[in-house]
Amino acid sequence: MSETHAANEDLNPIDPAPHVGDGLDEPVVGIRFRRAGRIYFFDSTGFDDLGAGDQVVVETARGQEMGHVVMAPGQLVQTETNALKPILRRATEDDRALRDRLKLDEADLLVKSRELIAGHNLPMKAVVAEHNFDGTRLTIYFVSEKNRVDFRALVREMAKAFRKRVLLRQIGPRDEAKLLGGIDRCGRELCCTSWMPEFQPISIRMAKNQRLPLNPSEISGVCGKLLCCLSFEDEQYMSASKGMPKIGAKLTSAVGRGRVVDVNVLTQKVTIAWETGSRVEVHADEFKDLRERRNRAFGEDEVPTPD
Repeated sequence: MSETHAANEDLNPIDPAPHVGDGLDEPVVGIRFRRAGRIYFFDSTGFDDLGAGDQVVVETARGQEMGHVVMAPGQLVQTETNALKPILRRATEDDRALRDRLKLDEADLLVKSRELIAGHNLPMKAVVAEHNFDGTRLTIYFVSEKNRVDFRALVREMAKAFRKRVLLRQIGPRDEAKLLGGIDRCGRELCCTSWMPEFQPISIRMAKNQRLPLNPSEISGVCGKLLCCLSFEDEQYMSASKGMPKIGAKLTSAVGRGRVVDVNVLTQKVTIAWETGSRVEVHADEFKDLRERRNRAFGEDEVPTPD
């Protein structure tokens, strides 16, 4: 049966995130294995001159892998490393040539994988084929509407056809978008592909806080899930919303009776519709002052000021 995994495989599960402290017990380097992937930490003993961007071959829980340095020795201050795996060597021209050659093969293997899946009539779609460093293992990432897919016969046939170990990893819509990439409604490359290493929880509440239309087509990304960017400014919107009146809040003044029909959190402006049919936009502080003066003169309004 299948197992669901995130697209960013845990290549170094022994110590994925060292503890921050006051001293450095041993030289440590931060390495990424894919663009915008998680940073993993390794023992850099003997490689103190490594710099950001250097490519290295390291020992991981899944065998040897090639990655690039994003945090050089000396940039980390931590104390508990708990048997970090070592850097084996700097990547050579032969290493890079092997990686490029394997990359060229992956497109053909993906096509063949899809043909084999169709032959087994399984409810799954292969989206990415990816070799490990030396090409002895091929990982096929797939999506499926079913939580569990029995692909045991399929993986045996793949191993026989490709003559290497084959792993099938089920991923979700967000991971699929991260692996495939693309351009979203903002006209920019997907955040998850270009810079965001991990997905954060997103809720419909964030869209409500930002007064966005709750239309799925307006607040969903190419993955079909809520836009990740909803979380980027949620805290600022929450802070700016404090003390702002809610839509429907009522006000009585010399002009007559009115109610709030629109609130702009960014400009701190509220739009009041008066019973005469006119509308006026005022600052939130001015609205609050009008209510306070009315309450001091006549007592509490029939609708209390929202928090």
